[in-house]
Amino acid sequence: MEAERFADEFGPEMIVEVYNNKVGLKGVLVIDSTALGPGKGGIRMTPTVDVEEVFRLARTMTWKNALAELPFGGAKAGIIADVKGMTKEKKKAVVQAFAKALKPLSPSKYIAGPDVNTTEQDMAWYAEANGNWRSCTGKPSNVCMKLFGRKGEKCGIPHEYGSTGFGVAQAVVVAAAYSKMDIHGATVAIEGFGNVGTFAAKHLSEFGARIVAVSDSKGVIYNKEGLDVEKLLAVKADTGSVINYKPGKILPNKEIFELNVNILIPSALPDVINKDNADRVKARILVEAANIPMKEDVESILHKKGVLVVPDFVANAGGVISSYAEYRGHNPKKMFELVERKIKKNVNAVLKRARKEDIKPRDAAMATAVERVKKAMGKKDK
Repeated sequence: MEAERFADEFGPEMIVEVYNNKVGLKGVLVIDSTALGPGKGGIRMTPTVDVEEVFRLARTMTWKNALAELPFGGAKAGIIADVKGMTKEKKKAVVQAFAKALKPLSPSKYIAGPDVNTTEQDMAWYAEANGNWRSCTGKPSNVCMKLFGRKGEKCGIPHEYGSTGFGVAQAVVVAAAYSKMDIHGATVAIEGFGNVGTFAAKHLSEFGARIVAVSDSKGVIYNKEGLDVEKLLAVKADTGSVINYKPGKILPNKEIFELNVNILIPSALPDVINKDNADRVKARILVEAANIPMKEDVESILHKKGVLVVPDFVANAGGVISSYAEYRGHNPKKMFELVERKIKKNVNAVLKRARKEDIKPRDAAMATAVERVKKAMGKKDK
């Protein structure tokens, strides 16, 4: 049995494989833990997604939701498909077949959301096929009225609100205060200028930080005097890359991690900081906006150097917190207030515990999440 490959005291509780030959659907759902509530996690669509990948992501969601103090457990889903060249009609058929197959479990034990190669449109299709607007989050903001006739109600909070990047910016503010660093004028480099990186840059700039470097797949644009974020967004939209921003110096991608800045934010690719470049990181604070931008042993290297590292499942929890806001039917204003409050509280708690116990912030965060899940499991078993 697949579950036995990964089983430990926390889960997984259920692994469901879904097939529908009529539409060419091959999918998997892993519900890792429902100790704190229904399992929450997005659906990714890639040609290579498999059970092991989905389990690892589901387990991460267990810890992320526990640390964010949300009434959600951990889950994740994957559909094995190449979306390149897939027609809209074909994708809709696949997503809706998956939604119908999971209806006995969703939303009672599983709440879906967007992930790699799935969007708010896919979530609208999922909710429509499921018949319950609580079966997924990340829907278009008008989906309640459109699909379920709730007059005057808007239950969707799309990815485009940038809640993850907003939460990352809040985590930076807390980490700076903890390090006795004035956020006003603090220099920031951000790897990745997608949904997370752009909103992190926007909000940090509003808080008074100086964004001096950003990167995308084409390279890095650097200006020690600071970059205008609104102008950057326009340049990216018009030309396809931030490297066309002027004035600024174009650098190779790898050099963004070695710049002499106060704060470094990896927000795109995994394992970008490694044993080859960890010794050249000059930032005093590193906030992990991306998932797994470095391995734990590399975090240890930076910790010994005196770099404050705010781990990914603490810093980038804004997305899942906004999912909870949507699940509760909150409006965007209330969502942003919830993200700010929870991120600030949790980052503070993790950093204080790390200092008190003389451990890495990641170890403090994991210990807190494990304690909460174990406590909930004990209550559930009674």
